[in-house]
Amino acid sequence: FVERRVEGLVTEDDLRQLVGSLGVGARQPELEGWDPVIAKGNDAVSYKAWCERTADGTPRYLSVTTYEGCSAELLRDFYMDNEYRMEWDNTVIKHEQLQCDENSGIEIGRTVKKFPLLTPREYILAWRVWASDENSFYCLVKECEHSLAPIQRKFVRVRLLRSGWCIRKVPGRDACEITVLHHEDNGMNIEMAKLAFSKGIWNYICKMNNALRRYPQHRGPSISISTMRRLTKKFPQDLQINMDESNRCPVNTAAAVAPPTPSSGTSPCKQLGKKSSRETIASGLLLIGSIVCLSKGRSNLGAQLAMAFFLKKAFKQDKESGSSPRGRTDTTVPMQ
Repeated sequence: FVERRVEGLVTEDDLRQLVGSLGVGARQPELEGWDPVIAKGNDAVSYKAWCERTADGTPRYLSVTTYEGCSAELLRDFYMDNEYRMEWDNTVIKHEQLQCDENSGIEIGRTVKKFPLLTPREYILAWRVWASDENSFYCLVKECEHSLAPIQRKFVRVRLLRSGWCIRKVPGRDACEITVLHHEDNGMNIEMAKLAFSKGIWNYICKMNNALRRYPQHRGPSISISTMRRLTKKFPQDLQINMDESNRCPVNTAAAVAPPTPSSGTSPCKQLGKKSSRETIASGLLLIGSIVCLSKGRSNLGAQLAMAFFLKKAFKQDKESGSSPRGRTDTTVPMQ
């Protein structure tokens, strides 16, 4: 696995494509052909997501999550801290770094995630982080092959994943937002995957928010954060100039997110303790990041039928409840 090949895994051309996609899509996604999926929020966090179907039929997701009272640097470290993720995200079974390149700033790692009713998924990913002059951060993640990670029969290797995000401060507010563009072939029935996402993602966002609020009290920087800070590259100058020109008439992507609904005496997100069967099933079907998307795998017919039964039951219970949790705006839109 030669150095020349490492340097070409995540390039500045990938970054340019990501910036272009986020700059257009996140501002007016409906006008760009994205279907709305969900919009929810409370006093601490708000989330909105859209979906489009790619040429191969798999869904691609665009989301904007806004965290109140949080800096861009803190959110960046939280999203990139793989050691801390294994403490709060019970879908992550294992993570290890395989290689890093000081010249290009590219890291390569292996992550194994569990998935209800299906074989655990194995991800071999390459990623790279850039910092812009406006104190914003960008990350591009791709699947890759690596000689140090031979295929293991007990896992299903993910063969298609391309994900990127931008973290920046919300203008005029003590808040920051992360805009994520994520495409992954999870090998699961597409309609089931979309249904599970729309029904369970808010519960996962609340869990992530709770972990974020605890993060400042966490022990010192992990190995992954120390490595990320050392390898972070400066934003390309020509791309920075183009962004500065476009930002003269800024559009606040957070304005498109469902605003928090004030509610006295309510906590930002309730700690996840006992849940209804619907919430347990939905949250179990999800994974993240930095992102939030489903794992990849090949399910057999029996697993698909079982999952369809549970999701149908979840929808029935949700319909019978007839109300959304207090202090949240709920404008969930079923995917087409």
